[in-house]
Amino acid sequence: MKKVLTVTAALTVLASPALSAAQAATTLQYVLWDSNQQPAYQQCANAFTKANPDITVKISQKGWDDYWSSLTTGFVSGTAPDVFTNHLGYYPQFAANNQLVDLAPYIARDKLDTGIYYPGLKDLWGRDGKQYGLPKDFDTVAIFYNADLLAKAGMKPADLANLTWNPKDGGTYQKAMARLSLDKSGNSGLSAKFNPKQVNQYGYQTGYGATFNGQTQWSFLAATLGWKHLDQPFARTYHYDDPRFAQTVQWLADLGTRGLAPTYQESKAGDDSLFRAGRAAMVTNGSWMIADYTSKLPFKVGIAPLPKGPNGKRMSMFNGLADSIWVGSKNKDAAWKWVKFLASRGCQDLVGRSGSVLPAIPASTNLALAAFKAKGVDASVFVNQAKTPGGTFYYPISDKASEVNDIMSNTLQGIFSGQNKASAVLGGANSRVNALLK
Repeated sequence: MKKVLTVTAALTVLASPALSAAQAATTLQYVLWDSNQQPAYQQCANAFTKANPDITVKISQKGWDDYWSSLTTGFVSGTAPDVFTNHLGYYPQFAANNQLVDLAPYIARDKLDTGIYYPGLKDLWGRDGKQYGLPKDFDTVAIFYNADLLAKAGMKPADLANLTWNPKDGGTYQKAMARLSLDKSGNSGLSAKFNPKQVNQYGYQTGYGATFNGQTQWSFLAATLGWKHLDQPFARTYHYDDPRFAQTVQWLADLGTRGLAPTYQESKAGDDSLFRAGRAAMVTNGSWMIADYTSKLPFKVGIAPLPKGPNGKRMSMFNGLADSIWVGSKNKDAAWKWVKFLASRGCQDLVGRSGSVLPAIPASTNLALAAFKAKGVDASVFVNQAKTPGGTFYYPISDKASEVNDIMSNTLQGIFSGQNKASAVLGGANSRVNALLK
């Protein structure tokens, strides 16, 4: 996933079932960043130790930002965890720095069936014949909406089921945002009297996505124009200079001026803070947020598919996390056993039944859908998006991703804050990005 999340940093260590010193010969350190998933993975750890009494797993959790700084510090100091949840935006650099164990020999030795995952997930974690992780989940993007605000606007869930978008007038997607926006006098965004500078309720909230990937903010729109970040994973040419990308980014930047979404400056307080507060009716986010939005907010949250673009399709970034082994682990064989279990139905069925995330194995995903349904949540939109032919595109995987992100973050911040027009600055930014990869 990132997916980009803002999570309060915390560190929690959960004790595995009590074992005698003779039994617990090896203790593995495992770290993840999503606190919502930690209970499910504790179940996996318990089941793993039951089957392997000589190995215990201690699970630690850190918030997103602290997670990566702690990992990189651990690599240098020699204190990194044996196994950790990895992300497509980070693993190429870790691999380039020889911090990850190549799993290919283990997979071949154990004749592991890697065809059990959603197509493409396993391959995202491989390069030049080496394998740096095994899939644990997948994610796509959809619209989450405040069902109460929708009803107050006289709208039904069906009104969001077939939205359309284009970069000129935003299509019915923008009209829905306008209908759901209210100024302080009670005028909707469709009214000629609407005051975009005095907004009480926004139809949409976006974090704008001042990053190189724009996973939940603009990538799903630009893709419907035929645009792509890269032609393929690890390609050396980005396409941020494409006019189609500029059109998409500028449309998004202008939503704040129109009063249909908080401005970029307002959204710095949190990508979805106003949605959580009941002051924004819709937000686009990844499937990793299903449990959080539908169980923790004081209003009913519904899920709608993404809008169809000019190509007539809904398109979502297809991302998936994996578990990797640190090259400095002194317990590589035990770590492999744990990674193999995490990537199996033995663990992913437990995760699916927890209703916390969508596992990488389709049969386990079905268990997750059933778990969500039992809680009154229809999460099928995310799975349908993944299964639709031509409905997904890969997360941009490349070398020097952090440097690419620095350039694009600075450039997009200038666009979203209104300092620059997209068409005027993206060409130069793209040249600087591609110069990094020569």
